[in-house]
Amino acid sequence: AAKEAIASSSHPQTKLIAVTVLTSMDQAQLSDVIDNVTPQQQVLRLCKLTQQAGLDGIVCSAQEAQVLRQTYTDAFLLVTPGIRPKGADAGDQKRVMTPDEAIDSGVSYLVMGRPITKSDDPVAVLTSVNHSIA
Repeated sequence: AAKEAIASSSHPQTKLIAVTVLTSMDQAQLSDVIDNVTPQQQVLRLCKLTQQAGLDGIVCSAQEAQVLRQTYTDAFLLVTPGIRPKGADAGDQKRVMTPDEAIDSGVSYLVMGRPITKSDDPVAVLTSVNHSIA
């Protein structure tokens, strides 16, 4: 139904993605919700369901990207929060990666919030990130 609504909308290029395991969750926090599964195992399980449902991709940690790319092509989107420039504070994020490491792992889109929005010079941060992934 969602795909049909998008197809008939004024923005038919819109992509549907599903959230897997939050990058702010570590193994202990995930265990409070689901027993006997690692974040990577849960992401792989949810990714398979997402792909079977016909969605365009998932939100996941960049730490899972390399494993996911062994099964899923670049057409399946991997949107990755928890991206931090080298040396930046992880904040509340538990599963982080630098922009260049994330790109090398096969992610489609980087999501980077506080390292930019809380910076004294957001343009400098973005310029540095762009150079690191170019």
